Amino acid sequence: MAVRHQLIRTSPEAVWEVLADGSRYSDWVVGTSDSRPGKGHWPEVGATIDYTVCVGPWTLTGQTIVRRAAPPHELELEVDSGPLGTARIAIEVRPWGEDALVILDEHPLRGVGGALHNAALDAVLQLRHRSMLGRLAKVVERTTRRATARS
Repeated sequence: MAVRHQLIRTSPEAVWEVLADGSRYSDWVVGTSDSRPGKGHWPEVGATIDYTVCVGPWTLTGQTIVRRAAPPHELELEVDSGPLGTARIAIEVRPWGEDALVILDEHPLRGVGGALHNAALDAVLQLRHRSMLGRLAKVVERTTRRATARS
């Protein structure tokens, strides 16, 4: 099981603002080089974001679908990476004093990722999550500082 957490020095609502802004997806999701709105209104259930991943000379496209949303505390996504399969990503945002504790939980569901799921894959996911949560924290904290400076 690949579960990781990050304390972000801002409110849960500020974290949710970034999660709920589909145009910011590639700012914090590790591996995406580009993202764009798909169908629906992000982050409503069923809404999608289309994304591109560049790995050396190869370009892969995929789609992220909102499966569950309970603003401002829970967002569950299904990432469809085509031939690589799908994964469930659950993001929980908890109040932690004046800050937000973000818990990221990812599990392969179908396809190659689901079939090959093991402890080694979870270790790789842990590294990805560390980077992704760090990026999310930077984006949220930078956005919060800008909003505070404007006030």
